[in-house]
Amino acid sequence: MGFIWSLIVGGIIGAVAGYIVGKDVPGGIIGNIIAGFLGAWIGESLFPNLGPEIGGFVIIPALIGAIILVFVFSLIIGRKK
Repeated sequence: MGFIWSLIVGGIIGAVAGYIVGKDVPGGIIGNIIAGFLGAWIGESLFPNLGPEIGGFVIIPALIGAIILVFVFSLIIGRKK
């Protein structure tokens, strides 16, 4: 059950980051989950233990990391088009 909870929280973090940046994460739900997990890894590397933890994610650093990831990814994709 913990793995499913992590997938749900990761997907929500990825979706919120895409909404804040104003860009959709490619890949739909799977893309949001991947952005949430990678964003959590980036954010927790930069800001460890900053805020509450839900589903194995420290929420504030995970969200900041996902926003950074989605922003950089949108810049890279935007240049290729």
